[in-house]
Amino acid sequence: MRAVVYHGARDLRVEEMPDPEPGAGELLLQVHAAGVCGTDAAEWQHGPSIYAVPGPHPITGHRGPLIPGHELSGRVVARGSGVLGFDDGTLVACGAGYVTDPNEDLARVRPNMAKSYATVGLQRNGGLAHYVAVPAECCLDVGPFGLNGDAAALAQPMAIAVHSFHRGRPKPGESALVIGAGGIGAFLIYAAVAFGLRVAVADLSTDRLEIAASLGADVLLGPDEIANMEAQLAEHGLVVPLIYEVTGSEAGLRASLRIGEAMGARIVVVGLHDEPRAIDLRRVTLREIELLGTNAHVCGTDLPQAVRLLARRGDWSDIAPQAFPLDDALDEGIVPIAERRSTRVKTLIDPWVSEPRATLTE
Repeated sequence: MRAVVYHGARDLRVEEMPDPEPGAGELLLQVHAAGVCGTDAAEWQHGPSIYAVPGPHPITGHRGPLIPGHELSGRVVARGSGVLGFDDGTLVACGAGYVTDPNEDLARVRPNMAKSYATVGLQRNGGLAHYVAVPAECCLDVGPFGLNGDAAALAQPMAIAVHSFHRGRPKPGESALVIGAGGIGAFLIYAAVAFGLRVAVADLSTDRLEIAASLGADVLLGPDEIANMEAQLAEHGLVVPLIYEVTGSEAGLRASLRIGEAMGARIVVVGLHDEPRAIDLRRVTLREIELLGTNAHVCGTDLPQAVRLLARRGDWSDIAPQAFPLDDALDEGIVPIAERRSTRVKTLIDPWVSEPRATLTE
């Protein structure tokens, strides 16, 4: 089979690889589409950090180069021993995250925090290939939800957004501010609106703000408004007890803390920061600000909710307008994200096409 293979920093190649075989409890998927994200771009730019290269990885045992791709959908073509309920041809969304030791204490209550937690496409070969073997436990049949394969490939990042959203302990009728309307931010906006929140969105990109509006955002704060967000929010009658910082930037974090002082906000730090940040903990204490982290997602609860949310809208072609061949994964996917010039919220790769195609709308 053909696959995108990561050998190290700035070394990503399309190569012939052996077809994988499903192990016990695993499905073999013919990949329909796989997304690339900021993690993949960061690993290409200055990794390996999360990728299991060169290995061996202590959890999965993976050695050598790695096939990325942790956002994927595909059809079942084979099953390993012990797998029930997935017939040939079943279209599934893969949540990618799973535990290798179900008896670990954290695996029962917070699997995403367990020592044995691993992710397809990060710590073992992923979906930027014709075929991939994945644990059946992190897959969901999307047939009952009416999703097409391209929308199903968005389920993993939507599940990340769902998990991040619930980390903020939202209450219906509250107002929330989302800083950053990129890949996870866009899905987070949609989840918040669907939950019944009034949502304000801040982003430097007017194109992304237009998409945020289509996802249900009520207040849009662009380059001209971001410098004085407090006044802009007040003008719209918003005092936000809940803030999601999705940019991973110092400016975004400082804005969250500043705005959060008004009513002791719950601030969910979604974006990964590249370096430590200085925080005035005295202000955090005196203003009763809550800083909340969020990591990955819990497949058993977050993935089904993500699929239901995706099914409510159906057409996600504004978020992911095209699917590109494997040969374009670097130039159309990884590099534009790394250089912060991508014009798409999400970029999908279809390993079976030789030319870019429009994403499915139904």
